[in-house]
Amino acid sequence: MAKYSIAWMPGDGIGNDVMDAARLVLDAMKFDAEYRPCDIGWEFWCKEGNALPDRTIKALEGTTCGLFGAITSKPQDEAKEELIPELKGKGLVYFSPIVKLRQMFNLHTNMRPCKSYPGNPLSYRGTLISNPSGGEVAIDQVVFRENTEGSYGGVEFYPLPESVYQALCLNPKMKPWKDKGLENVALSTRIVSKQGCTNICKQAFEYAKKTGRKRVTLIEKPNVLRETGGLMTRIFREVAKGYPGIWADEANIDAICMWMFKNPQDYSVLVAENMFGDIVSDLCAGLVGGLGFAPSANMGDTYAVFEPTHGSAPKYAGQYKVNPIAMLLTVKMMFDWLKEDDKATRLEAAIARVIKEGKVRTYDMGGKSSTMDVAKEIAKHAG
Repeated sequence: MAKYSIAWMPGDGIGNDVMDAARLVLDAMKFDAEYRPCDIGWEFWCKEGNALPDRTIKALEGTTCGLFGAITSKPQDEAKEELIPELKGKGLVYFSPIVKLRQMFNLHTNMRPCKSYPGNPLSYRGTLISNPSGGEVAIDQVVFRENTEGSYGGVEFYPLPESVYQALCLNPKMKPWKDKGLENVALSTRIVSKQGCTNICKQAFEYAKKTGRKRVTLIEKPNVLRETGGLMTRIFREVAKGYPGIWADEANIDAICMWMFKNPQDYSVLVAENMFGDIVSDLCAGLVGGLGFAPSANMGDTYAVFEPTHGSAPKYAGQYKVNPIAMLLTVKMMFDWLKEDDKATRLEAAIARVIKEGKVRTYDMGGKSSTMDVAKEIAKHAG
């Protein structure tokens, strides 16, 4: 019997391509696991009206953790148009399956490392002022994104029901929307809790403490989002008191997008609510070469799902053209979570070596190698 049971969720688009690359490397490293195929993705929304079928949820409950490729996601109107004829007009509503997984399994912490590796031609090199040598800027940032609340909570309305409008009128600033006609008003909420804010802040500080990092930066907008941003900021400051050896500072989401581009090497651990964490982690990814180098982990108290942060890129599906490094760094994160430290170290070292040597590169890095070519070269050094 295998040591681990991994929920295998390629999703769609290039999800299948990068998961094939992951399997090649996992097998080369003799990872002791069984892989349980699980249906998830756009195909199942179109054919069944559910991108995360109940059978998949049941299957996940018997696994150690999940490995996920990529998912296609479209606006509500387009999603409904792509349903098979028998399902149209049934009142079905599309909801992102990965967001649903995060909420159902309480995967409260989304961790997104962004690290520059020597030899990557796409890494940010900085300005002459911040980096006089003109060489590569060493970037090693980790974003901790609250994963179940905030703007991704899914509490939305269109059109706006009268009962919801009346409740919101407890705040007089809501009343002007009545004149626009409630049938013309859409509402998305940003709901955060003390529990959610406290957890993600503690996760960030604990990681900094464990890894010897000296700075944790909160990304918020409390001068405008006074209640939600204010709650997060107050909790961040309170949690920071328990970690006197770590520099705790704060930055508005708009300002951090400028400062990180100007001086990315200054930042280490970043913590944010759901939407802001999503935004700033993509900025971090851009600094280290793009989404082809950006892994992530959705972690709860007892379960986790690992996924690269890139999308499904349907135009490249099945061409085995895209960069698999984000997926393979995601596998490295899975090894970390499973405490397979030797495998994690070997895999990252192999990835770093292949990047530095530059002999095997996908198109985004200026090369002509395929997804599987890169995977084979990494597997050769990691196995």
